[in-house]
Amino acid sequence: MTGSTSGTASAPAPLTGPAAPCWVNLMTLNLESAQEFYGPVMGWTFRPGKLGQEFSVARRGDVPVAGIGAVATTFHVAVAWTPYFAVQDADATAARIRERSGTVAVGPLTLGKGRGALAADRDGAGFGIWERTAPATSPPAPDGHAHAWLRLRTRNAFDAAIFYGEVLDWASGRPGSCEVAYAKDEVVVRCGGRQLARISSGALEAAPDPLVRPHWQVNFPVDDVAAAVASARTLGGSLVEELSRPEGREATLIDPDGGLFTLTDVHHAEDTGAP
Repeated sequence: MTGSTSGTASAPAPLTGPAAPCWVNLMTLNLESAQEFYGPVMGWTFRPGKLGQEFSVARRGDVPVAGIGAVATTFHVAVAWTPYFAVQDADATAARIRERSGTVAVGPLTLGKGRGALAADRDGAGFGIWERTAPATSPPAPDGHAHAWLRLRTRNAFDAAIFYGEVLDWASGRPGSCEVAYAKDEVVVRCGGRQLARISSGALEAAPDPLVRPHWQVNFPVDDVAAAVASARTLGGSLVEELSRPEGREATLIDPDGGLFTLTDVHHAEDTGAP
């Protein structure tokens, strides 16, 4: 995946087109400590962002994969990994979010090569939108692998699909738009023929467990889940949940500042068994 209101000045172009997931960004408390944690765990290196000392771009080799901004306190938001979706008009999309009972917490703001906003759907799951206004030069993920893929855990998957479909023009029939399919009790979002997100029901807005509250779960593919988990725990992270599925292994962790993320040895969302 490849933008953010926190790291948007260095955001690469969307993978597939308008309304596709295009970037993931960590809003955290301290940039240096976040880099010291995620560097060894994910095998990332970092370069300064173009928005100031509190921003950096994580890279796998020469490819930008995520943004980190030490702005959780500034924006008065929780430490969290947030997915961003490419849009053609950030102002129009923000208006649609509000019209459909979502909230826009920050923006849209003009930042570097585009405009972005931080929002939440009507069940409280945070996400961002990103409108690129300048050409991108960053390369795609190697071997066709996504840098990360997404799962929305929400109250009702079908209601959420309607909200995001109306906000992001999913299933609109327009060239490049994402398509929505239904697989058992989940909603599958495909963009440009690639499955990049799944939506599942059962979250509870008032639940004390962050895994049960509505949220976008960011899944990072790694070659060795066990080694990455061991590294994370050594560096102050906590293991929240570990699952072994027929299609692969995954582990959900909390970083030292409270950011929730998932490691998986599944490099494509298609490998999760959805049609």
